[in-house]
Amino acid sequence: MYPGAAAVLPAIAAAVKDKVTILADGGVRTGVDVLKLLALGADGVLVGRPLVVGAFGGDAAGVKIILDKMTSELKQAMILTGCSTIGEITQNVIYQGK
Repeated sequence: MYPGAAAVLPAIAAAVKDKVTILADGGVRTGVDVLKLLALGADGVLVGRPLVVGAFGGDAAGVKIILDKMTSELKQAMILTGCSTIGEITQNVIYQGK
């Protein structure tokens, strides 16, 4: 079994951050997922499957609904973690229990 994006992202970011743009993908369903991947070192987060579901369910309007929902969830998560900007999202905003 292979590790997910969140499991390997911190090591990737440690190795190449500021040398290349790090885009994370895989299992992103909510705005909170976006916050987590940004906190783990991604510069950007790719969202695919939720948009396909929105498109099948409601064409362009369905995609807009999904994007608006995810944006709202990300903003709420940022407020709850004390982040005013995307740049303020760091590993400090997520719990990494061991």
